[in-house]
Amino acid sequence: MPAERFKVDVEGRALELSNLDKVLYPDAGFTKGEVIDYYTRVAPVLLPHLRDRPLTRIRFPNGVSGGSFFEKNAPAATPGWVRTETLPAPGSSKGRETIDYVVADDLPTLVWLANLAALELHTPQWKVGEHPDLMVVDLDPGSPAALRQCCQVALLMRDRLADDGIDSYPKTSGKKGMQLCCPVAGTQSAEVVSDYAKGIARELEQAHPKLIVSKMAKNLRPGKVFIDWSQNSAAKTTVSPYSLRAQSVPSVSTPLTWDEVEAGAAGKRPSAKPYPAGEVLRRVEKHGDLLAPLLDAGPELPAP
Repeated sequence: MPAERFKVDVEGRALELSNLDKVLYPDAGFTKGEVIDYYTRVAPVLLPHLRDRPLTRIRFPNGVSGGSFFEKNAPAATPGWVRTETLPAPGSSKGRETIDYVVADDLPTLVWLANLAALELHTPQWKVGEHPDLMVVDLDPGSPAALRQCCQVALLMRDRLADDGIDSYPKTSGKKGMQLCCPVAGTQSAEVVSDYAKGIARELEQAHPKLIVSKMAKNLRPGKVFIDWSQNSAAKTTVSPYSLRAQSVPSVSTPLTWDEVEAGAAGKRPSAKPYPAGEVLRRVEKHGDLLAPLLDAGPELPAP
């Protein structure tokens, strides 16, 4: 039986949506139509964080329990109005010299991607043709450490970065960890940003060796929080704020307040936790975009 298709107009662009009743999150009964609705409603705060950044998508055509694939190159049937950028692809696993990336600057592109079951949206810390304007560290807990310990490390890192005049803004990963995001000047290379983040991670590891690890070896991580400074490599991407994640429920990479992080570090409720899509939309109504400061230029990083 052919899939039911619906023609819609999104800001003057003609789109054809299909399989809106298809369940993409079986444990929650969350359908593709609800995915499209979520991305449409969260677009005013999501799109500014995607704009001008080459987009890596993780697609789940048969839902989160049905397999997935990474997609960097624009698919063959990409509409002509979707912005694409041809960029070098050093180290491509498929031997490509360049990749035609999709850049999601507008709502029609976001809806088109959602209709392709591109549940997860990942971006680098730089915009097309520019140096990084973000520094991001991933806080990854090694069991039995969990989100509470991530919050504790986030507070330590916030205070250390503040000593260098750098503001930081927390969000959940949408899975088990967190990220800290910092606006930077956009005048220094990815290597400079990565080296600075690595230095801070090592400094905190030395000060708190029972809580923090800065090395990537997995055998060092149990019971500690790994500060992944390597997210600042020009070749790396990080899940975008407000992106869905492929979990049993439609959890979201959610901006947090520092009050929530402090409550999470103390083991109190409400605190930092995985937030589902519906709750994130309510949070946006209440708080607006907690990560809006990332859209403005920050300071240059100090020399080591």
